[in-house]
Amino acid sequence: MAARPSLFTRDLSGLSQSSDPNSSVGSPAEQRDDAKRNFLKAMRPLPTQHYWNVYFDKQSKDQKTSEEDYKVELERLGTQIESVQDFWKYNNNTPVEQIKTRESIYLFKQGFRPVWEDRRNINGGAWTFRVPKAIGRDVWNHVQLLAIGEELQSVLDDNDQICGVGFSVRFNSHLISVWHRDSSKKKSTDGILNCIMEKLPAELRPKSENAFYKRHQDHAGFNPPPELKAVLDSQKRAEEREKEKVAAAAAET
Repeated sequence: MAARPSLFTRDLSGLSQSSDPNSSVGSPAEQRDDAKRNFLKAMRPLPTQHYWNVYFDKQSKDQKTSEEDYKVELERLGTQIESVQDFWKYNNNTPVEQIKTRESIYLFKQGFRPVWEDRRNINGGAWTFRVPKAIGRDVWNHVQLLAIGEELQSVLDDNDQICGVGFSVRFNSHLISVWHRDSSKKKSTDGILNCIMEKLPAELRPKSENAFYKRHQDHAGFNPPPELKAVLDSQKRAEEREKEKVAAAAAET
């Protein structure tokens, strides 16, 4: 099985060891105890490059018809994740196997929420990978590590950002999603797919036919507030004008 992805952390320095040359050497057991005490003293939280939050989308009998309806079902869990230790404390104590059908859990970078219509997500999109339930938890662990370890961020266009990753339960499978901020960046969309396929162990790798990409705006339930809809309409008109210019230039040649 492939090794876990490495984690990119902030302001780290190696653990230093110091010894007193004048101190007498004790028994092997005493030396081990001293080494353990020194190690525990030197340990400190290993900060992640970014802060992360965990959200839970609980099951609802009523269909969500607006962003406000969705917010009601979206619950932020626990405290902010600021270190590798924080991440494992959350991950090891989250009973993913108890998440019900149609429910989801998300690990999102500070400043982003798992809402299509969120101001910072509105031009973004997500890759979704459908995996068997037997390996869903393991795939989820690896994808989370790729996120907080900044490996997913490293494959994006320079002007793009990873927003977060999600785990959703369906009747006979799990859906693992990777959200990013700018769906127009082909380097980003290609990079995310390649990263997932290359970094996951072969036995956990999703089948290509079970991977699909979608812009948030293309979802049937996408319903931005009026002020953001106006922005999107303006962007769409600008894109159409640009296409017309390109078509006109091509016709002249």
